[in-house]
Amino acid sequence: MTPSETVPPLPEIPSPALEAGTPQGPFARFQASRYRRMLLLLSAVMVVMSLLGFLVNSRDPQISAPLRAGLDFRGGTSIQLELTCHDPGPCAASERLQLPVVRSVLADLRLEPAGEGQPAPDPSSFNLQLLDNGEGILLRSTALTIAQAQAIEDHLAMAESLAPLQEERTQVDTIGPSLGAQLLKSALLALTAAFLGVAIYIAIRFSPINAVLALGALVHDVVIVAGLFAWLGQVFDVEVGSLFAVALLTLAGYSVNDTVVVFDRIRETDRLQPQLSPIDRIDRSIAASLVRSLNTSITTELPILALALFSGGELRWFAIALAFGIGVGTYSSLFVAPLLLGLLKKETAPSTSSPCPALSSLP
Repeated sequence: MTPSETVPPLPEIPSPALEAGTPQGPFARFQASRYRRMLLLLSAVMVVMSLLGFLVNSRDPQISAPLRAGLDFRGGTSIQLELTCHDPGPCAASERLQLPVVRSVLADLRLEPAGEGQPAPDPSSFNLQLLDNGEGILLRSTALTIAQAQAIEDHLAMAESLAPLQEERTQVDTIGPSLGAQLLKSALLALTAAFLGVAIYIAIRFSPINAVLALGALVHDVVIVAGLFAWLGQVFDVEVGSLFAVALLTLAGYSVNDTVVVFDRIRETDRLQPQLSPIDRIDRSIAASLVRSLNTSITTELPILALALFSGGELRWFAIALAFGIGVGTYSSLFVAPLLLGLLKKETAPSTSSPCPALSSLP
């Protein structure tokens, strides 16, 4: 080798720790902390609107509770009737049931009291819901006797303003008030147990602060989903039953899974890039988790949305609760719990020295 010859410099090999701690993909430069006020304000607005819905329902004499309780929780009788043309269907537009027409027919009904000293049910208080685009109807009321339920069926079947009904396909279900109260108590206990289990698990795996934030995000998700159904109950008479409690429990598991993934990413970034400030480390962790969380949420939402579009009755509202809850859960896991964690962490100045040259040269 002559003196004039020079040795080419060796290519710089990036540190594995740097690559592991640096987000990749289209959201690599996304900084959630820059939009912290807007993101947390949006969350606060949704919570306030939900609480307002609870208050409106509690003051409504027909509901007198934060949510319009369904037959499962308050007890009562449900009667489901179908038009003759429903099988095989579809019915002609002129044959389909209309709520005002059904209510006017029921207004002429006079029911006998169940016993001495017991008032007869008022047909105007019945909750009516059209099924299958007007080819069926679901009637809910307080607990009815067999004679009262039969009187309602006969009155609707003989109404000239209604298309013929399939009397052999009529379904009548009755749940006593004590059983409904027991189901409500069991649902609340299940939610409480789920919340405590989540808090204990995250406190052991991460820290008590992470547990408090994860629990707060979980309560945030449940309150917002319940708030949506509070307004649906007020505007569209949507009732919540046992399937709604199942939806909330499913949402709790999904939301916690996302939160744990983001917290684990934050812990890994703390270990690999300690020279960064806590806010920068959280920004990088959110950016690194964003694509994964969005992909998981979208693929989960697709079959649930299909269920919401093509099912009916209580199953449709179950799917709507899940679909909306998964979206809210993804939002809180990415932008509520981590950003609040950044506010709670004490800001520290970046270290001026680092054992790894690649890390020390990081801007």
